[in-house]
Amino acid sequence: MNVLNELLTVVGVITISYFAILNGLYLVFTAIAWRSLGRHLRGRAYSAAEEAFDSPFTPGITVILPAFNEAAGIVQSVHSLLALRYPRYEVVVVNDGSTDDTVARLTDAFELVGAHRAIRPSITTQPVASSFVSRRNPNLWVLDKANGGKADALNAGVAAAQHPYVCALDADALIETDALLRVAEPILDDPVHVVATGGIVRIANGSTIDHGRVTSVRLPSNPLAVLQVLEYFRAFLIGRVGWTRMNALLIISGAFGLFQREAVEEVGGFATDTVGEDMELVVRLHRHFRARGLPYRIEFVADPVCWTEVPEDIASLSRQRRRWHRGLGQTLWRHRRAVGNPRYGAFGLVALPYFVLFEFLGPVVETFGAALTVVAFAVGDLSLRSFVGFLLLAFLVGIVLSIAALALEEFNFRRHPRTRDVVAMVLYSVLENFGYRQLNDTWRVVALVDLARRKQGWGTQRRRGIGNLAPRER
Repeated sequence: MNVLNELLTVVGVITISYFAILNGLYLVFTAIAWRSLGRHLRGRAYSAAEEAFDSPFTPGITVILPAFNEAAGIVQSVHSLLALRYPRYEVVVVNDGSTDDTVARLTDAFELVGAHRAIRPSITTQPVASSFVSRRNPNLWVLDKANGGKADALNAGVAAAQHPYVCALDADALIETDALLRVAEPILDDPVHVVATGGIVRIANGSTIDHGRVTSVRLPSNPLAVLQVLEYFRAFLIGRVGWTRMNALLIISGAFGLFQREAVEEVGGFATDTVGEDMELVVRLHRHFRARGLPYRIEFVADPVCWTEVPEDIASLSRQRRRWHRGLGQTLWRHRRAVGNPRYGAFGLVALPYFVLFEFLGPVVETFGAALTVVAFAVGDLSLRSFVGFLLLAFLVGIVLSIAALALEEFNFRRHPRTRDVVAMVLYSVLENFGYRQLNDTWRVVALVDLARRKQGWGTQRRRGIGNLAPRER
């Protein structure tokens, strides 16, 4: 028993140290986010965005929508894109071998006709069978190609892009009218060095949508969707703001990202052999520029908004989270030689080790730590008072982080105007620690098993279509 007690003590010290470092980093990121967001929003009035709208020198953007069986919401998404406030842009929808009526709905809604579209051989993709242009709006193109997956569809869009910047979106996403202008601000301010930017992704479930626009923001009535609202606040308003300050941002959401087309082509486009192609491309861009000693910036901008639908059932959410974690693992393994490598600066010395230790291995440590605490209590190595205190501390840290992210949202953006919604989110900030966090850890541990089995593929997700997400009374 003494050996067991000593083992529990040693492992306990390691586990507590792990969580102390992790929570310390969370607090640092939170402090950075408070400072950075305030500074960004105060300076927004003096940004070059409005001036750039009228400038003939503002670079053009090709907006790419990869679509596979997206008939439910594709027309709504395209309508919202054609109403964007940006001086020079085109929309290229890439139909990736859909088996539903995605192309037919686009043809009916936008009067598509066959037309030749030049496609550069810069990136190899599955063949494009035909291309169409809209009679009503010549800036809308549709490419119909053989199925190759989302990354392959994005690559086809990059190869067909006529403008120097490409904006990658999810086909079921809606972006606000000025989102393209806002997400391009860092590029407009520093077109030489900024090679990629990303905006914030918000959850549309429960909100009112009219003609491709979110007209009234409401909290979802589905509890799983509300919990994801809080997760998105933490991920975007705390995590990504902090990493941007170090020029070590590893993730630009696949739902809404802007990239320098030439840089994407130089590194070979989106990887088609991973389910995390968005993160993998950003990591590859970091390595590309760091290895060559070239100055560059990859930035997150907090106020350009993309709205998306999130899963409302356990099965779909489980598949999504397992896929995300597999993508994370695939990217970290592919770029393992950069982990801890001083050649890559903060990206290699700080960001990659953090994602290995705290994001990829985090669910294992959390699950193991919880089990260890129970065992230590069961064998009498941990008193009831210490046991309860440990659990309360673990839950308290999670609650504080969620409320801090919610406060960042409310003080800086206040996109949820109803007091009842804010109160509900505070309540959910507490409740998520009693089951939902543990469920997420379980899914991510299962993803590690999926990785070991070399499981690929995106799986399926039940969707109502983003235009059908009208609110239900709470």
